[in-house]
Amino acid sequence: MSNPKRGEVWLVDLGFVAKTRPVLILNIPITDEDYALYTVVPHTTSTRNSNYMVSLSVNGLKTGSFNIQGLTAVSSSAFIRRLGRIHSDQIEQIEICVKKWLGLQ
Repeated sequence: MSNPKRGEVWLVDLGFVAKTRPVLILNIPITDEDYALYTVVPHTTSTRNSNYMVSLSVNGLKTGSFNIQGLTAVSSSAFIRRLGRIHSDQIEQIEICVKKWLGLQ
């Protein structure tokens, strides 16, 4: 079983027909008492001029953005492989945008 960690980028099967996508792990570590669900932000190469897309340069990923409006939870069984990790200043950019999207600012 995979053990994704906050700030890592993984290739995940989001359940779309024959479609896998890179996602950023956003949640803190889970415990045995928690559901095996991970909150993720999908990465897309089809960017828009949206207030809820965060463009970051990530090694191993094509140029694109993390789509905050696509925030979702996925089961641990959906994870295929780890692609990399973002820096702490980059995750701060994601957090700011998530808070904005959810009205937490």
